[in-house]
Amino acid sequence: MSSTTTYTIPKTQKAAVVEKAGGSITIKNDQPVKSPEELEPGECLVKLECSGACHTDLHAALGDWPLKAPLPLIGGHEGVGIVVAIGNNTSRSPVKIGDRVGIKWLADSCLNCEQCRKGREQNCSEAKLSGFTVDGTFQEYAVSYVNHVTPIPEGLPSDAAASILCAGVTVYRAIKYSETESGDWIVLPGAGGGLGHLAIQYARVRGLRVIAVDTGDEKRDLCLKLGASNFVDFKSSKSIVDEIKSITGGNGAHSAVVTSASPEGYQQAIDYLRPGGTLMAVGLPGEAKLEASIFFTVFKSIKVLGSYVGNRQDAREAIDIAARGDVKVHFVTKPMGALKDVYEGMKEGKVAGRVVLDYSKQ
Repeated sequence: MSSTTTYTIPKTQKAAVVEKAGGSITIKNDQPVKSPEELEPGECLVKLECSGACHTDLHAALGDWPLKAPLPLIGGHEGVGIVVAIGNNTSRSPVKIGDRVGIKWLADSCLNCEQCRKGREQNCSEAKLSGFTVDGTFQEYAVSYVNHVTPIPEGLPSDAAASILCAGVTVYRAIKYSETESGDWIVLPGAGGGLGHLAIQYARVRGLRVIAVDTGDEKRDLCLKLGASNFVDFKSSKSIVDEIKSITGGNGAHSAVVTSASPEGYQQAIDYLRPGGTLMAVGLPGEAKLEASIFFTVFKSIKVLGSYVGNRQDAREAIDIAARGDVKVHFVTKPMGALKDVYEGMKEGKVAGRVVLDYSKQ
């Protein structure tokens, strides 16, 4: 689409607003839209088609993290839409009006500090976080930043791309830095969930043998269908550690990507990882502690690495893999007004796969 294309931008819009901590959401139809003239250099206005809903959004609404989001706040950080305006005096913008882009958790960073230069943009001290420190994607029009929005390739539907922008990028980066090689064993606790089912697919793309850990026949079938080599049911297994060691010929796995909030997930990993193995800590529980045997962590030369979302390059790689059809998100679509119910389902652990809010639905 030509960069000379112009769009009619309304003054108000529909948005899901968290006004006070506790998870309560108000759907407003008169939320102001920033006009093109008000955009700062480097900012862009994105007319959103959809947005994924993530557990992180629930944490922000509940205020149960050690870091608190300023309120009132519009959550959301898995948005896909069209750039309809770019701030005046923006130089060398990598995107143009009419481009379809994704808005991620990492909305912006300085790009000049040590963390940014080393590819850890998400650890920039000046980082802006969508749906946490700046208004996110649970609205029809969102302000974002030209240097950090992610181009969405043609052929990849917007709703299919949405969850890749957080869940996909997060597990992709963790696997990418897990110090594994093709043919290695990787354990994925919670493999049948929103992050886990994507992790299976990204691990298979990298040639890894996946041991999926979850419970129930439905999740077993899903994990094996997606390419897991083995499935361990944590409810029926007499010993998860012994079963994983047996599967791997007694040596243990080369890596584990732990996305759960349970300390047990970390304790078990130290036991079932082989010497020199890598534990990737991904989940962000509010209060849980990282607990593991110091003796065996040292004795087995285990590496414990924190992996926090992903940078701009990680996002492009994760999206490109999905665009090629090698990774597919299992999701359902709902209207923005259903977000309250989605949050309740998340609290009760009843949301399977991912939920995408489709803004064309009423």
